[in-house]
Amino acid sequence: MQITLLLFRTILIYVIVFFTMRIMGKREIGKLSVFDLVISIMIAEIAVFVLEDMNKPLIEGILPMVTLVAIQMGIAFVSLKHEKLRRWFEGKPSELIVNGKLNRDEMKRERYNLDDLLLQLRENKVLNVADVEFAILEPSGKLTVKEKTPVQSSGGGKDKPLFRYEGLPLPLIMDGKVQDDSLTKLGKTRFWLKRELETKGIKDFKEVFFCSIDHRGKWFIDKKR
Repeated sequence: MQITLLLFRTILIYVIVFFTMRIMGKREIGKLSVFDLVISIMIAEIAVFVLEDMNKPLIEGILPMVTLVAIQMGIAFVSLKHEKLRRWFEGKPSELIVNGKLNRDEMKRERYNLDDLLLQLRENKVLNVADVEFAILEPSGKLTVKEKTPVQSSGGGKDKPLFRYEGLPLPLIMDGKVQDDSLTKLGKTRFWLKRELETKGIKDFKEVFFCSIDHRGKWFIDKKR
């Protein structure tokens, strides 16, 4: 009887945890932000707690899990509309290498040493730091790497390998909100951005869900529906 009860509770908790993770979204399966990781660990701990103590009522495990899922979904919904809140919970990407140069201040701020950098570069199949144009530490802890673009010199004799810095596309508008940091990097103002959007038939920043521009001046604009 005890074994049958244990099997039943195990299967039930498995089903609940499975659907909990599905409800929370597919990003839970991959790399987790700190906030997502905390929620996932707490759900796992509650599940183990209920299975270890057979005398513990199931509701004492199910209710906390449902509460955690409700908190996660509520914060996820609110953060869709409030960028500052989203950055506070999930953090923001950190540029560790910019234009081929190490950003020591950012590495120090993230407590990220050279051994960590070299390890994650190797995981990205990059063996030489000199080949890297940009390296960005994502909130999940994953390192996104962009290698330098090789070009050939047009001089006489043997062509020497050179590199062209292309830069990363800069987000100018996210969910209707202007990204002033990106405008500062471009040396542009909101007036310039508004004027450019007007030439594309957009009168208000709030009409735009996402807008970016790359080093070639190529725009990407996705309007709200």
